[in-house]
Amino acid sequence: MPSLRRSFFRILLKINTFYSEKLAEAQRRFATLQNELQSSLDAQRESNAPGLRKRKTVFHLSQEERCKHRNIKDLQLAFSEFYLSLILLQNYQNLNFTGFRKILKKHDKILETPRGADWRVAHVEVAPFYTCKKITQLISETEAVVTTELEGGDRQKAMKRLRVPPLGAAQPALAWTTFRVGLYCGVFIVLSISFILSGAVLIRYENVWPLVRIYRGGFLLIEFLFLLGINTYGWRQAGVNHVLIFELNPRSNLSHQHLFEIAGFLGVLWCMSILSCLYSEYTMLPMQVNPLILYGFMLLFLINPFKTGYYKSRFWLLKLLFRVFTAPFHRVEFADFWLADQLNSLVIVLMDLEYLICFYSFELKWTDRKGLLPMFNSDYTCHSYSYGLRAIIQCLPAWFRFVQCLRRYRDTKRAFPHLVNAGKYSTTFFVVTFAALYSTHKVLSVPRFPNVEHT
Repeated sequence: MPSLRRSFFRILLKINTFYSEKLAEAQRRFATLQNELQSSLDAQRESNAPGLRKRKTVFHLSQEERCKHRNIKDLQLAFSEFYLSLILLQNYQNLNFTGFRKILKKHDKILETPRGADWRVAHVEVAPFYTCKKITQLISETEAVVTTELEGGDRQKAMKRLRVPPLGAAQPALAWTTFRVGLYCGVFIVLSISFILSGAVLIRYENVWPLVRIYRGGFLLIEFLFLLGINTYGWRQAGVNHVLIFELNPRSNLSHQHLFEIAGFLGVLWCMSILSCLYSEYTMLPMQVNPLILYGFMLLFLINPFKTGYYKSRFWLLKLLFRVFTAPFHRVEFADFWLADQLNSLVIVLMDLEYLICFYSFELKWTDRKGLLPMFNSDYTCHSYSYGLRAIIQCLPAWFRFVQCLRRYRDTKRAFPHLVNAGKYSTTFFVVTFAALYSTHKVLSVPRFPNVEHT
């Protein structure tokens, strides 16, 4: 019991310290935003004041001085983001108090003692993170400033800009989104049946394996998006607050319907690309061009710099991928190692991407319009570990998790579970290394006989 009490005291101390630091940071930021707003409003009034003759400037303003006065649109965005941080801090306050109350209530119920409730009254209900009401005051002051200064006294318009939906609540999907999900899924099913039947009829004696390897990675990625949509739906139904867990923007995050829409749209393009390959004799495109168009479009969709096509979600994913690739150089958050774990499950997608690049570089006969369906006597360089890159690609996801575990051990000094997990992921390096050596020496040890013509 004393050890449990000490653990609760340590947790309570951490919560109080974190809350105090974030509250002080919020107060400083609010004062800064108020000063910038006042400066911008004063500059705007001076420029619009009637009857004042503009004086010729003797010295040109520097870039720093021109950027000093932020325009109104930037200030509206800054106050909106600041208001979001206040709501998150208020949720942190409420969630921690609720957590203490439920845990101590469960403690009293199991042990049949009132000590948990007494400890809560004596320590939690008088803790600064719970008794401090400055966060509520900051929220009210922010609403008043935005309403009065930025929205011309229109409170409804101001609250529409500032309002944050409840964390974990489903983003409302438009009727057109639901319609497109059904349309894409229906078209995908029809096209899937079409290319399966077409492949069974058109492909006779060709080697179908290159075509399968090239398109398999794209299909697995689309399937992953669809299953992620099912996961998102399940999390919301079960009350799992994934928005808070993954630190997503509560105002704009993808719902399960949006994920279904993206997966369905990409699935339709994937089927059309395969059908175009199979019927390349009747189209103007050589067979080998179709995968390049498909994967080129998917890459452009991901890195598109324009604010269309779920821009914020794509930017969040790119930022997360960058954090995964640079794991040893910064703290590892939950979303970082979650994505790295998904990459370990999707290692076959990376292998197929490596095969695509290798096949187009070394094995593809560009003059052949049916280059993705070669005869069986083609070269098999890309199926082997002979040039080394294949083994490195196969180890990359495990390497990401390995260095993440080492970084978490450096930050927390806990050997368990971080060093244990690092050891677990390091076994992948041995498995891949010995598999590559075995495969390479097995190929080299097979005797090759010259062709003998039979008469």
